[in-house]
Amino acid sequence: MAYGLYLYGILPAAAELPSDLEGLDQQPVQMHTIDGFVFLYSEAQQERYLASRRNLLGHERVLEQVMQQGSRTLLPLQFGMTIDDWDAVQGQLTLPQGDNLKQLFARLEGRREVGIKVFWEAEQELAALMQENESLRAQRDRLEGKALSMDQVVAIGQAIEQSMTVRKQQIVDRFRAVLNPLAVETVENENLSEAMIYNAAYLIAWEAEAEFGEQVEDLDQQFGSRLRIRYNNFTAPFNFAQLP
Repeated sequence: MAYGLYLYGILPAAAELPSDLEGLDQQPVQMHTIDGFVFLYSEAQQERYLASRRNLLGHERVLEQVMQQGSRTLLPLQFGMTIDDWDAVQGQLTLPQGDNLKQLFARLEGRREVGIKVFWEAEQELAALMQENESLRAQRDRLEGKALSMDQVVAIGQAIEQSMTVRKQQIVDRFRAVLNPLAVETVENENLSEAMIYNAAYLIAWEAEAEFGEQVEDLDQQFGSRLRIRYNNFTAPFNFAQLP
């Protein structure tokens, strides 16, 4: 039993899809054109799709395979979007937002999204901070073995926290200084865990990825074991596909 249509993304023109391209629930991915925009879709087999890892990856895999096939300019739609019929798409999207969609495609033409997530070990960084910062280390050592007042506890805690913040910011600034000049646009997202200190997406020229990847490798070598860097060099441009 089908529950309408599940939408993956929009192309500016009809394209050749990868052979036997499967979407969610192993349904074949198809194309449908409305007002000059080509929608990627499959028949929905569920009333509502849960944002499970399997479903999210399945959604992204469809978009990535279409891009790898050669459709480099692609506007991804948010996960879980289903429709009953194409009239709703025309009434709510292609007619009222047609000009904005064209502007988005022009902005994305010849460009791709890459992403960086940077992690550190807070305890390791704290130990290094104390080793390197003689003044802060001496302040801490003078208080060891003493009964501390609340004010003293707060003061040393704030001093350490501020120094750690500066340390973190120096790392982030280094990544910005090296990578931002290579990007057309940059979006910095919220960190997803305490260990994550930087989470950014970059819109770059398609052919600039090799240079961008080399700079990421150089940063990795510069920081060595201090950081873990996750670099996604190929993804649909989710962070840059926002309609006004």
